[in-house]
Amino acid sequence: MKKTIYILSSLFLTIVLQAQVIPQPTASAPPTIKIGKSNNFELKNGLKVLVVENHKLPRVSYRLSLDNMPYTEGDKKGVAAMASQLIGSGTTKTSKDAFNEEVDFLGANIGFDANGASASGLSKYSGRILELMADGALNTVFTQEEFDKIKEKSLEGIKSQEKSVTAVAGRVENVLAFGANHPSGEFVSAESLEKVTLKDVVSNYKTNFVPGNAYLVVVGDVKTKDVKKMVEKLFGSWAKGIAPQVSYPDPKNVTQTQINFVDMPNAVQSEISVVNTVNLKLTDKQFFAAILANQILGGGGEGRLFLNLREKHAWTYGAYSNIGFGKYVEKFRSSSSVRNAVTDSAVVQILSELKRIRTELVSADDLKNAKAKYIGNFVMQIQKPATVARYALNTETQNLPSDFYENYIKSINAVTVEDVKSVANRFFLADNLRILVVGKGSEVAPALENLKMPMFYFDKYGKSIEKPVFKKDVQAGVTIKSILDNYIVAIGGEKAVKAVKTISMVGSTVIPQAPSPLTFTSKADAKGKLSVELAMGTMSLMKQVVNETSAYVLQQGQRKDFEGKELTEMKSSAILFDELQLAKKEGVVLNGIESINGKDTYAIKDGKTTLYYDVTSGLKLADSKTIEQGDKSITQVTNYGDYRAVKGVKVPFNIIQNVGFELDIKIDDVKINEGVTDADFK
Repeated sequence: MKKTIYILSSLFLTIVLQAQVIPQPTASAPPTIKIGKSNNFELKNGLKVLVVENHKLPRVSYRLSLDNMPYTEGDKKGVAAMASQLIGSGTTKTSKDAFNEEVDFLGANIGFDANGASASGLSKYSGRILELMADGALNTVFTQEEFDKIKEKSLEGIKSQEKSVTAVAGRVENVLAFGANHPSGEFVSAESLEKVTLKDVVSNYKTNFVPGNAYLVVVGDVKTKDVKKMVEKLFGSWAKGIAPQVSYPDPKNVTQTQINFVDMPNAVQSEISVVNTVNLKLTDKQFFAAILANQILGGGGEGRLFLNLREKHAWTYGAYSNIGFGKYVEKFRSSSSVRNAVTDSAVVQILSELKRIRTELVSADDLKNAKAKYIGNFVMQIQKPATVARYALNTETQNLPSDFYENYIKSINAVTVEDVKSVANRFFLADNLRILVVGKGSEVAPALENLKMPMFYFDKYGKSIEKPVFKKDVQAGVTIKSILDNYIVAIGGEKAVKAVKTISMVGSTVIPQAPSPLTFTSKADAKGKLSVELAMGTMSLMKQVVNETSAYVLQQGQRKDFEGKELTEMKSSAILFDELQLAKKEGVVLNGIESINGKDTYAIKDGKTTLYYDVTSGLKLADSKTIEQGDKSITQVTNYGDYRAVKGVKVPFNIIQNVGFELDIKIDDVKINEGVTDADFK
């Protein structure tokens, strides 16, 4: 049964492909920026308070920040993350529910984490909002019940990310760039989180949630004298303390540019990041040139990386760069997600753009447009209280001149094309780059090796390993027919399979930011008809139908009918058990043994589709298909698991499809030879 669910890819590819290049802003006379000066005072316990009065709107915002030094947690990594979720979940004075109800009643927003707290709302409620924030931050009750609930949810989240190529790429990138024993390289694993106890969280809170390095920034329609009275009353009893001062050696860049490869056999595309560490502070004389150089290289849809990899070559949906800055060592990275076939070419083009900005002066227009964008964003952001609070905090904690932000536009405009080239040579390294590629080794590693750069291999946790065996030879006597015959036997045998006339499947799945789970319904019959639908409640989000003569997709009231080649492909997807006849089809080849989710599988290639059958069980574990969308091409992978017998035939009750994220469909009900009528395919 070929179950590649084209409806899902259509739903999400349509959204992604709507992305357009953002029009470049035009430069105009720079506005004069005036940022309110803060009125500062300090409590006896060390809490420093910064008040920026702004009476334009009847609103107030608070931000409590603990300016502690980063630290590692060792084999119990996850303690601070748990503390972040537990702080504010009920206090000695107020239950969690009562607390949240009052916040809602006031129309306020209050949040907590291990590094502080934030709150905002109408200034007429300023006193009560600050009182609630202080109560949640300083009087949290850490209960075992809440701890267990959050821990279980966190563990589920970690496990769900194990197959995520993007998550693995982000984790390994930090491990390699900073080191596994550095605060920026350490990561939470299921193993480390399992070791975390409630006692650890309470100890972490008592040790680090202290006022010695804390700042409370208040911005809005308030009077400093009133704020001072409230703060002294609410925070004056906060026990004096300073968090441990821990320092770590600065991470070192590699001595030679190299490719670091992580094999993810389930990857539908390669995640590429070209990385080196940087130590860029806001007080650095080249700070403004650095952020403009990054903007020109890959700061958005008008950046050179985007214009090259997406607009010129159509290899990706986006390509960007980012340079970190602040009190501690950060990283500069250029990144993109590209289809497997062009992974090596994308690496070459990224390196080419890095070389170009280091060796050639950027054009006056490029620099002018980059300045216009930065100035435009700066002017818009400065209207937000959170931005004003962050700027006030930066000024205090990073030793900035008092007029740093008032001179921001002037400093941007002072950057020259020569400055951009100079700073690119300083921060965008040529000979000390890590080129991290996380992808399907059997398809991308050979081409990467041909680039003639040193190439090293790592596992999903950043540990160095020997070069993996990406594809194994098939044993003598194994043929396409024997593999497909074994599959038919594994799911119930030829007689049982041929007796299946219809299949109805109903399940559920979730998508990011959706308010509720989606219902998944699939109906198919042996005559080559198929109906697949995603719905939220009674509202259909998308429906695909294939019948004897036509095929169409209905989405948001818009219908698209398929014709020609597309119609042929859609009809081929509606065959119940393609394995019964696939061995007789011309052009089908056995493409070796590949690993899928840690299991060896026989890979059978049928045109643009590859089917993967477990070497041991014979069951189909996945299929992948190359899908063309205009000038874009991606590989769609669908994984099958949790096979259960229904009327003597095993059917997958778990279908996971990568549609930019993993869409995990849990099947609740399967019916064979019932529940399907011709009306389902109209």
